[in-house]
Amino acid sequence: MLSPSSLRPHCLARDRLRLWLPTASRLHNCTSDPSTASTDHIPFSDEDRERITDVLNHAWEEDTRETYGSGLLVYHVFCDAKQVPEHKRAPASQLLLSAFVSSLAASYAGKTISNYFYGVRAWHVLHGIPWRLEKAEMDAMLRAAEKLTPTTSKRKPRRPYTPDFMIALRRHLDLNDPLDAAVFACLTTCFYASARVGEFAVRRLEGFDSEKSVTRKHLTFDHDRNGLKVTTLHVPKTKNSAEGEDVFWAKQNDLTDPEEALRNHLRINDPPENQHLFAYRYKSSRRPLTKSKFVERLAKAARTAGLDPLQGHGIRIGSTLEYLLRGMPFDVMKAKGRWASDAFLVYLRKHALIMAPYIQAVPAIHEAFIRYTMPPVR
Repeated sequence: MLSPSSLRPHCLARDRLRLWLPTASRLHNCTSDPSTASTDHIPFSDEDRERITDVLNHAWEEDTRETYGSGLLVYHVFCDAKQVPEHKRAPASQLLLSAFVSSLAASYAGKTISNYFYGVRAWHVLHGIPWRLEKAEMDAMLRAAEKLTPTTSKRKPRRPYTPDFMIALRRHLDLNDPLDAAVFACLTTCFYASARVGEFAVRRLEGFDSEKSVTRKHLTFDHDRNGLKVTTLHVPKTKNSAEGEDVFWAKQNDLTDPEEALRNHLRINDPPENQHLFAYRYKSSRRPLTKSKFVERLAKAARTAGLDPLQGHGIRIGSTLEYLLRGMPFDVMKAKGRWASDAFLVYLRKHALIMAPYIQAVPAIHEAFIRYTMPPVR
């Protein structure tokens, strides 16, 4: 249990990095780092120092700050249990952080421990506290924690959505119902756009911001020189770009057609230009579609269909697999899905159906596979 402290006010996890204070910080004119001692006599006001912290806080996305805030709570609970004085918690010593990580090893997943560790580091950075650790030791400690991940904490492979799975869900959605119409439109467009669910659905009801979330005004329709139509949606802000990115999709010839699903949603819910694209009618107004409501409704439809609900990330995974199975070149899929290289290669290694054409005695296809899986010659 966390001991009460004026340094750690009660707040949401996503606000802990900013609101939980070390005893010495930039705001308190910390000069424990000799290399910055010369700044003592520079007349920066408290407002100047607050501004630095406020700006730095935007270096981490909200969901990252929430994860790091959870780690910060665990860190201070550990320090309380070990009776670590406040002034010893930041800057944290090598011994303290190694002890912290080792106390979690074999009880938590390695990735969770890494997130908690980097949450403590982010707290130091945000408040201007020196962070000096022996990198080799900490890297080894985190690798060890990963290897000691208990079986019960290992995440099951995320199963992918497929067109057949979406059709099964559709049978248990009422597409004349405002919520269901929005959910199915969001599902199909997200799938065929190879987008992240968090780019289409908002985190919280009060979290909609027309400058950061998709709206009707961000939709455009175009066609290429051969008359092939494409729908483009500009996502104002993404995980990889503060300026936003375009995602796109085309008409499909089955019941998962995203064009028809979106057309139906716009007909039933008719969200204004400046409201969330997937807002749905609720009582006398409209509500933005939240990620939790989206996943909850799909899970209910899956259970009604006698199927196991799938995770939201399975939509993007399924999209990647679907396009690869259709024969889309790896580099095109990588660009369309905006995948980082390492994440993208996971799908080449784990799915035999994708690998099948590339392990046959067909030189041209074999060469394409080698080009994307072998490291470049240096």
